[in-house]
Amino acid sequence: MIEQPPDLEGLEQDSALLRILSQAGARRILSAQTPDLGIAEAPPYPFMALVGQFEMRIALLLALINPAVGGVLLIGPRGTGKTTAVRSLTHILPDVEVSDCEDGALPGDMAHQSAQYLYPDCWEKYQAGESISHYEPVRLVELPLNARLEDVVGGINERVAVQQNKIRLERGILARADNNLLYIDEVNLLSDEIVDAILDAAAQGAYTVRRGAMAGTYRSRFVLIGSMNPEEGRLRPQILDRFGLRVNVRGLMTRDERLEVYRRVSSYRQNPAQFVYQWELETAQVHEEILLARELLKETTLADEAVEVGLDLVRALDIDSHRAEYTLFEAARAHAAADGRDLATLSDVRAVAPLALRQRHSEFMVNFFEAQRQEDDQIRAQIDGLTHPAD
Repeated sequence: MIEQPPDLEGLEQDSALLRILSQAGARRILSAQTPDLGIAEAPPYPFMALVGQFEMRIALLLALINPAVGGVLLIGPRGTGKTTAVRSLTHILPDVEVSDCEDGALPGDMAHQSAQYLYPDCWEKYQAGESISHYEPVRLVELPLNARLEDVVGGINERVAVQQNKIRLERGILARADNNLLYIDEVNLLSDEIVDAILDAAAQGAYTVRRGAMAGTYRSRFVLIGSMNPEEGRLRPQILDRFGLRVNVRGLMTRDERLEVYRRVSSYRQNPAQFVYQWELETAQVHEEILLARELLKETTLADEAVEVGLDLVRALDIDSHRAEYTLFEAARAHAAADGRDLATLSDVRAVAPLALRQRHSEFMVNFFEAQRQEDDQIRAQIDGLTHPAD
């Protein structure tokens, strides 16, 4: 049985992303049973074993291919596979270059004319021909809902302070998420102070922690992925605008799809390791596709027609945020790269426009600026009446 993607308006039916997601076989039940090693923690559910939800999966793949899209927000009711989909990315995450130096510099930083002063330790190793970096898979870092501010940004290591009578700053979750994915489940339930810390770190790419006379600055360049149930409360506009792509996740409505969800979940729960093995080939293929797309993305440009239509679309929708165009065009480039093309066309813009632009129109801001315009007109009318009184 082969899954057929639904007629999703705005998603091109012949795109490589849809072909990757729709060509995964529905049943890969092997006769050989793998031994049960008694491991308590089950491996994540395979990304390619997810049923349907093409828009959600495409949005997540675009964020992996091009982190510049600004992350993904999944909005939908409970039990629709949002958290499962995010955690399933573990198997297909690409590799990232990680520094071996305390300064955190990479080989590309050594081309800076002041590199020997900015990164003295790395500079000496680099000049001596030693390696200053290595590659490792991108990690999925989850932010617990009960996390304290100190857990998020970092603070004084209490164990070292008590046992060794020393004061040492320790990195927080934001610093550990550098060059990785930061996932926040129930993002709308976070406290305001933690939301503010995440916003600052995401905007600047770094943040500073001060504890008395001590201070530490940490890099925090991460892809933000969040999920939420709108029944449990709205998300603050400040953080809502930080997510590049937004997906409305609904439960599957067809009988065949819901039955297939039951069969796959049942098989996974009976023997997680065996189920993951069944999807190993598809997982390896999509992992390779992501790596190729990330390389091609470096050369992918936008067609003039795509730029013109994209700008006109944002203007027609009366969107104020300049993140709209940036997200739209970066997502279009990622969509083209995933399709093996180095030129993003109008079809790519059309495919990602709903993901990038939905919910960016603010009726409140439109009414606010209209009220301000009317007030300005009234002020100018009063000035004209005072300076040019009627005869």
